[in-house]
Amino acid sequence: MTTPLHLFNSLTRQMEQFRPVHAHEARVYTCGPTVYNYPHIGNMRAYVFADLLGRTLSWKAYKLTHVINITDVGHLTDDADAGEDKLEKAAAAAKQSIWDVAAHYTQAYWADVAALNIRAPAHWSIATDYVPAMIEFAQTIAAKHCYELDGGLYFDVSTVADYGRLARAKTDEGEGRIEAVAGKRNAADFAIWRKTPPGERRAMEWDSPWGKGAPGWHLECSVMSGQLLGFPFDIHTGGIDHREIHHPNEIAQNQAFCGSDHSGAKLWMHNNFLVERSGKMSKSSGEFLRLQLLTDKGFSPVAYRLMCLQAHYRSELEFSWDGLEAALTRLKRIVMGVAQVKAQAHEDSGELPEAPAKGWTLDSAHGEVGGALLPLLVQFDEAISDDLNSPLALTVFEDVLGMKRLDPAHKLQALAAMDAVLGLGVLTIDRQALRLAPMGAAISEAEIEATLARRKVARAAKDFATSDALRDDLAAKGVEVMDGDPLAWEWKL
Repeated sequence: MTTPLHLFNSLTRQMEQFRPVHAHEARVYTCGPTVYNYPHIGNMRAYVFADLLGRTLSWKAYKLTHVINITDVGHLTDDADAGEDKLEKAAAAAKQSIWDVAAHYTQAYWADVAALNIRAPAHWSIATDYVPAMIEFAQTIAAKHCYELDGGLYFDVSTVADYGRLARAKTDEGEGRIEAVAGKRNAADFAIWRKTPPGERRAMEWDSPWGKGAPGWHLECSVMSGQLLGFPFDIHTGGIDHREIHHPNEIAQNQAFCGSDHSGAKLWMHNNFLVERSGKMSKSSGEFLRLQLLTDKGFSPVAYRLMCLQAHYRSELEFSWDGLEAALTRLKRIVMGVAQVKAQAHEDSGELPEAPAKGWTLDSAHGEVGGALLPLLVQFDEAISDDLNSPLALTVFEDVLGMKRLDPAHKLQALAAMDAVLGLGVLTIDRQALRLAPMGAAISEAEIEATLARRKVARAAKDFATSDALRDDLAAKGVEVMDGDPLAWEWKL
């Protein structure tokens, strides 16, 4: 009954039907953050996308094993093969140990993951836990595919077939972001082990057959994906920026390890950029756009998740405060509509539809939901099966929400089933949770509510002078009283 899942494979530039390596299982690897700073909201779009993919695979009744790595070593300040390590640079600036810096920003990333309703993967793979395995992997491929220079062990990209086919940007000069290193055989060759320079000591370094040093960034993901998912696995995801250098280099390593016909993953999927015109998407800009800044300005993180879902993952998404405000308004409408259905279904006690034992799938939803809603569940499944068409899936969700004269319990179950894929959590969001006070607000929510209660009494008594004075007092403190708002959202800061 379910529609076959079709996904766009960046490696072939084609839509392909998902056929798992292991029957009834889905094994997915997502490139995670380098924990030297807070993630910006553009970074987090990649994890909303990966979460949507994982939730869709669960909806399709696959047993999901999802891995997201934490890069706490080996990532330089760009894609060069020499220079400062991002974590070492951050630790020096903060006057903290590199381990403390990595732990702090890992926790900050996990907090953003939770705030965006992103499900925790089966494994958070920490790069430093896998260094011995990385050395063993490098030893396995070194004789046929690598050579040694003063700076470290380098991978010779000419030793694998069709290097760079994922990026489709191969040139005689090599990739533009890889700086020239004396002695490299090919411009695109890359370090898989970086030696500690003579007379220096790195904050993170290990003994290896090539001397003390640290693994190259690309080596980490090949090793962790292979160790935790096995080669070949089903899907590798990441931001579109990884399609040009990092993922082609991963593929080259995987080919060296597994054979030229194996890229490591059957499908490679990439989300497009989040574009912000002011330039604040870059961490070098100082006050860059991170999720906490959105919260500080009074926006629920779930509104940002909805903003991401409103665009297809392969499309550029332009960020603006007006766009986020529109997403928040849409989210409010959804939350209010769901609250009405809950009230009609006598769910005021907080009791919500229980998910089936194995989670919501199209088949399990069919077993719980009445017949009038089944065609819409099929439409939802068709949308999400078409390369994760979340904009269309959202429209179907809202169509169900707007339907009249239906059994409210069945309606609520249909909404719960679809939200298991969308991940908005709208059956449990409290209305007040969407009305965040911006950081530095001069008045508390309790004070606002108390003033509005007094104003309501004054208006009922037709004491409009007092009513206006209370409204003006709130306005002076940054509170807009929203009389006549069709959403009945009474006030905002």
